[in-house]
Amino acid sequence: MTPLEPKGTGPVPAEGPDLADPSLYRDGAPEALWARLRARTPVYRNERTDRESFWAVLGHREALEVLRRPEVFVSGRGMRLDDSPGATEAASQRMLIVTDPPRHTRLRHVMNAAFTPRMVARLHRTMRATATEVIDEALERGACDFVDVAARLPVTVICDLLGVPPADRSFMLDRTMTAFGHAGPGSADRAAAARAHTDILLYYAELVERRRREPSDDVVTALVQGTVDGRPLTDEEIYLNCDGLVSGGNETTRHATAGGLLALMRHPEEWEVARGADHPMEATAQEILRFTSPAMHVLRTAARDTALAGHPVRAGDRVAVWLPAANRDPAVFADPDRFDALRASNRHVALAPGEHYCLGSALALAELTIFFEELASRAELPEPAGEPIRAASSLVWGFESLPVRLRPRTC
Repeated sequence: MTPLEPKGTGPVPAEGPDLADPSLYRDGAPEALWARLRARTPVYRNERTDRESFWAVLGHREALEVLRRPEVFVSGRGMRLDDSPGATEAASQRMLIVTDPPRHTRLRHVMNAAFTPRMVARLHRTMRATATEVIDEALERGACDFVDVAARLPVTVICDLLGVPPADRSFMLDRTMTAFGHAGPGSADRAAAARAHTDILLYYAELVERRRREPSDDVVTALVQGTVDGRPLTDEEIYLNCDGLVSGGNETTRHATAGGLLALMRHPEEWEVARGADHPMEATAQEILRFTSPAMHVLRTAARDTALAGHPVRAGDRVAVWLPAANRDPAVFADPDRFDALRASNRHVALAPGEHYCLGSALALAELTIFFEELASRAELPEPAGEPIRAASSLVWGFESLPVRLRPRTC
């Protein structure tokens, strides 16, 4: 029996699709591909000729096994496929998402300290005010690219979380959209993204110094004042963790909001359910997270020899949990390719439960809940104004464009 033929499953061809190929997600239908591969085995050996091969975890149970065993599947050697080894090494054990226990636990405790009841209440007010503002502006225009509309809320909330003053948020919105948006194939786009990222890092440096002089109720203050292993965090560690919050918070909610709207436009009966007076919008927000699963994969590295679904996994092997595939596992989700606004017992893994459970998970859920509450109260179901364009990315399952037409709610 070879590693590609575990007991109890059919053989998987040695030469199969490369799930890390970005073109699969712009031009194809990955749901059907994931289903075919998962039917053979929930852990697929993804062979590559030009880059490092890896195990792709497609089953829900196996995904949880990897995510909840940080002592076996470690994060400090990288959190995504095809990252620069130099960048990973520079961030390892400094940036939360590429830090392993016990240091991870201590660093997370420092950042969690910022989430006081007062700050959380302030963030919820920010969400509600921003959602109403951006939706009303979109209604005034009538036609818009909904990806741009969806971007405004998460960036504003992350700015508030970090302690960026309101006067600077337009600057951060512009720089963040340029730095973390999906740049096109031209070198000018990549250069613009690099310049924007540099601007953001320089802004962090100014904000850190300001919070040393003027502490406030925000994450930057918590990082400035916090200690890990008996010493303060370095400026580099603070910048890296601010960057992680901005990139993670922006990408997840932006693409979940756009994808959620697309699902509702394609399933108008679910829109009627979602806008019902007695309907808990949070249930729809959970289904949006499951159905859209914006974070395509999270990477781990096997720290020792182990096994997954009967496959022998060797120390040093790369293991990528394919979150949207796990979220469509029919063993866990009835009719998994159907969007169900009232889906019960929604045990999705869109926010990667386990040791590295998304720090802003509660905020992401609240943002989606509030945004769709306000959209449902203010607008009729938007209509397509063009074809959606998926991003060519194996990291983010999202959109470059989603043209829509909006009109105010009439009843």
